[in-house]
Amino acid sequence: MENPVSILTPFKNSENYLAECLDSILNQTYQNWELLIVDDHSTDNSYDLVKSYAEKDTRIKLFKNEGSGIIEALRLAFSQSCGSFITRMDSDDIMSENKLEVMVNQLEAHGKNHVALGLVKYFSETGISDGYAKYEAWLNRLTKTGSNYSEIYKECVIASPCWMLYRKDLIACGAFEPNDYPEDYDLTFRFYEAGYTCIPSNELLHYWRDYSKRTSRTHEHYAQNYFLDIKLKYFLKLDYDANRPLTIWGAGYKGKTIAKALAENNILFHWICDNPKKIGKDIYGQLLQPFKVLKTIENPQTIVTVANADEQKAIVEYFKSLEMQPMMDYFFFC
Repeated sequence: MENPVSILTPFKNSENYLAECLDSILNQTYQNWELLIVDDHSTDNSYDLVKSYAEKDTRIKLFKNEGSGIIEALRLAFSQSCGSFITRMDSDDIMSENKLEVMVNQLEAHGKNHVALGLVKYFSETGISDGYAKYEAWLNRLTKTGSNYSEIYKECVIASPCWMLYRKDLIACGAFEPNDYPEDYDLTFRFYEAGYTCIPSNELLHYWRDYSKRTSRTHEHYAQNYFLDIKLKYFLKLDYDANRPLTIWGAGYKGKTIAKALAENNILFHWICDNPKKIGKDIYGQLLQPFKVLKTIENPQTIVTVANADEQKAIVEYFKSLEMQPMMDYFFFC
């Protein structure tokens, strides 16, 4: 193919950041790429800015989204691409200069059914919040060992603008066909479902910009309830064993949301917690029980919705005492 790497980039009103993004692509050590960049109905001067770049470099191919939203923009970009390797890029972020080279080398060394990854770093004019700093550290810890799927039900374990894989592998797992948001998390679950191996990486490849109007902060599709929908959907499809008793640990917002969804789908479950104020209460027709009843349930699977880090450590130790294994017997959903 003329350009082995196809970079897919939707953009909307990112005029202030597009030049840095595009310059970081132009300055790559690996130059055999094409950029399929799609305007998702911008109302600022973003389109004209990208057009000025496209007029100077034929590798930049500019389109207007006929539909609406990131998924339809990605579909359009992918349909116009020709690369044997596919990657995403966010229009407000910056690539390290060797990003494409490192990822291509990873895939060529490991072959099909692999996902090339890299470390990420948040940056912001106003500073990075504690929550984002913890997410960055957690994500990079997993990526360094390629163990991303081991905590996939907690949060999206692959950064949306920092992966690359073979075109045929992306097509085989559905590419951008599903309409489910968050689209990056859904795609990550499909990598997991397909059994693609995450290639460990110690290379910082992507600078992730944070600001108040960033899509993941403002759009309803990235709200907490959408993440829970994705988690439960794929848990029931991929890891739930209907022949084993199911237990929910935790009765906060997430625990209640999952319990309600299970009840609505007529899936039986036990509900436990360690909050004495909630034990004994009847919610959605289910009695909350103390967590120690778990050891009386034969061969259970447990969804844990407790978010406190110290409590999570104690819960893991309790599971260990019962000789239960993560991602088989228990799954952290936060």
